Amino acid sequence: MLANKKIIIGVTGSIAAYKIASLVRLLIKEKAEVKVIMTHSASLFITPLTLSTLSKNEVILDIVSENNWNNHVALGLWADLFLIAPASANTIAKLANGICDNLLLATYLSAKCPVSIAPAMDLDMWAHPSTKRNIATLQADNVRIIPVSNGELASGLVGEGRMAEPEEILAFIQQSI
Repeated sequence: MLANKKIIIGVTGSIAAYKIASLVRLLIKEKAEVKVIMTHSASLFITPLTLSTLSKNEVILDIVSENNWNNHVALGLWADLFLIAPASANTIAKLANGICDNLLLATYLSAKCPVSIAPAMDLDMWAHPSTKRNIATLQADNVRIIPVSNGELASGLVGEGRMAEPEEILAFIQQSI
């Protein structure tokens, strides 16, 4: 079902970024073509080398790298799906308000394909009124929200805000693409 589908995964700064390695493997196993865009804070949680090895594509971090321009418009046109996972509260706020201060956000604003996000944050951040407003704004903009899970969070607290597991994200993608 995902064979030959072109999927961009945008990885943001969250401890849940470690789960993306498994998701990339699952997508490659389904014969999807995967490109990864990371924010710099995401690269503190999981290395670009790991994700480039698994995706079989160079991970992109910046609009300009080593004298090359990474064309966010071309990336946005290339994809059949743009998945942002994990989507931190910071990135969700920027997406909802059209802030464009990195390659991931520039690609989002250029994307012609469906966009889905898998939020990941602590329970108080997830429950905050500003996060709820930002999610509602994204839903009004036709961004698909992958439901968060209820469980143990990196802070040690237990509640909603945990990013969906890679298998759940894969099932969501398979149903929506």
